[in-house]
Amino acid sequence: MSKEGKRLIANNKKAWHDYFIEDRYEAGIELRGTEVKSIRMGHCSIKEAFIRVENNEVFIYGMHVNPYEKGNIFNKDPLRVRKLLLHRSEIRKLIGKMAVKGYTLVPLQVYFKGSHIKVEIALAKGKKLYDKRQDIAKKDQRRAAERDFKVRNL
Repeated sequence: MSKEGKRLIANNKKAWHDYFIEDRYEAGIELRGTEVKSIRMGHCSIKEAFIRVENNEVFIYGMHVNPYEKGNIFNKDPLRVRKLLLHRSEIRKLIGKMAVKGYTLVPLQVYFKGSHIKVEIALAKGKKLYDKRQDIAKKDQRRAAERDFKVRNL
């Protein structure tokens, strides 16, 4: 466990590659039946997930939670739409910021905070292809510099 009492379940690395992350929010997630047990075992993926705001409520689509292996009729659909739990003021803030062209909501990670399962969501702006190329070039330069530093210090 980390210093803050968070235990990571799922991470969305692709979001950092495809978007400029502006603001982050922590949201609870509405789960049913055996989904909690399945997530406790680490069977969760948010790689293809996205978030929408409908009727002043926030929903996550495409979050895959594998059915609990020891569950039976109580297992839910792995890709069902799940409601995210945010304060009304936060939802209003998100709606206002998403009205600006180019902004979207993306899930960054799913983690335990104490005994609760939380989803970190971010207000993000999509990157263009040349932005992605610049990021890749910066990473390559940093790796080369670290490699040179390592060789010199041996």
